[in-house]
Amino acid sequence: MPHPVSQRTPGSTRLLPADTNQARGLADYARDFLHHPQPVGARTLGLLERFHVDSVGCGVSALARGANAPTVLRREALASAPAVGSRGAICFGARRPVAIEKGVAADASAVREWDSNGTNFGHDAAKGRTAGEFGHNDFYPVALAAAREAGLDGDQTLRVMLLIDEIRGRLAEVFPLRNYAIDHVHHGAVASAAACAAALGGDVDAIESAIGMVVAHYVPYRAIRAGHQLSDSKGASAALSAEVAVSAARRSLAGFIGPKDIFRNPLALYRRNVPCPDGQSPFDLELGLGGDAFAIHSMHFKLGLYEHQSAGALQALVDLFARCPGLAADPDGIRRVEVAIYEPAFSIIADPAKRTPTTRQSADHSLPYILARTLLKARATATTGATPGWNELMLLPDDYDAERIADPGIAALIGRMAIIHGGPDYDARYPDGIPTSVTIDHAAFGRLESGLVCHPLGHARSDQAATETLVDLKFDRLVAGAVEDPAALESRVRLAGKSVEDVAELYAFPIHGCDPG
Repeated sequence: MPHPVSQRTPGSTRLLPADTNQARGLADYARDFLHHPQPVGARTLGLLERFHVDSVGCGVSALARGANAPTVLRREALASAPAVGSRGAICFGARRPVAIEKGVAADASAVREWDSNGTNFGHDAAKGRTAGEFGHNDFYPVALAAAREAGLDGDQTLRVMLLIDEIRGRLAEVFPLRNYAIDHVHHGAVASAAACAAALGGDVDAIESAIGMVVAHYVPYRAIRAGHQLSDSKGASAALSAEVAVSAARRSLAGFIGPKDIFRNPLALYRRNVPCPDGQSPFDLELGLGGDAFAIHSMHFKLGLYEHQSAGALQALVDLFARCPGLAADPDGIRRVEVAIYEPAFSIIADPAKRTPTTRQSADHSLPYILARTLLKARATATTGATPGWNELMLLPDDYDAERIADPGIAALIGRMAIIHGGPDYDARYPDGIPTSVTIDHAAFGRLESGLVCHPLGHARSDQAATETLVDLKFDRLVAGAVEDPAALESRVRLAGKSVEDVAELYAFPIHGCDPG
């Protein structure tokens, strides 16, 4: 007997079985989640607020420093006007509303530009869902734009944000887009289309149509990450996917009919890449309804600007500095650094082309560069007599400017580094952890071994109190100089209890050096 569209239970999750129309099930789920809500746990909401605030810090910093892609897309947005009858969206640091899809693209690009916001690895070991697809909370601007359009207050807006994170997070657990050369932002686009259409009052048909259009028309490939040096397309991928997701949602609400039952469509990306019997998709999909049963609890914070796959190596260095205080003061004495790491990190951040980065987008995805820059920062700290830890070694935008990328000291350290694949034991520990070990051969201190690091600070399974302290510090450092009062900004962009009017103008605060529109 076929399953219903979704299986409703009195518990905290909803199952969308593989032999059902999961696009329609997602639509039904999204409507219920927003319009017939179950209580969400305080722990979940607190974590969501922190991820959102962190994303704002990243976006404000990128704009204040004139990062190229966010600046171009923001300028494009400010040249647009809301559609007739629309309240429009607000770009970071601007006053007047712009076309919704343009404002979303600009804000999502700013949030994502530094590649320093929250990360998920698509892992739920308890349920056996470990596809391990990447993802990031790049899509909160979709929720803000939908909230402004629909007149939602802060608590309602948080639900839209959580809905986006939940859908993309659960898809990441069951379908590894990277295996098929598809960029991970696609999961966020599906989630954004569903959440935006539901927040704007769409019925199940309209929401299913929006999801179908995103999957059928707007699939981003990892071609944006190919080549020796990365371009703006890598950082702006989420922004462009958010833009088309919002456009698909609005088009469906206007009456356009997209393809149905897209997850079971034999020619769409899911069954095309994972052949299934007729009437099935490649996966079951289970989604949180209330309490703390949400994928956000598996999301990780970045404690600076670096590809999150390198966090284990950074933690290993911090641990070695603590064990051998003289190491930080003498990087010139390092004869060899060997890093053992897992797949897919070995293929991504240890690619031989990454040994000579020339752009910031390539440098922050280069494990050799990240480690070399950290070693040089450690030496500067050691001259003060302090033992360098995460606080002192936090990588910030200045660590990726042209002068530092070209620093001969960086090239010299990279020349002494070897990145190796740790083998099956390392691979088996991902995506539960970030398994990495660092061994340093030093002229004065001999062989120094970090041991295996799996859950560095920032990881969902690390010390959360210590992580929160560093995330707060990161926010202050990123927005320093960009706004008058970092503490006031942090308070402003927290959503719980905010009015409809507050939410509508949430991002309309001045940013030094940015056109106020």
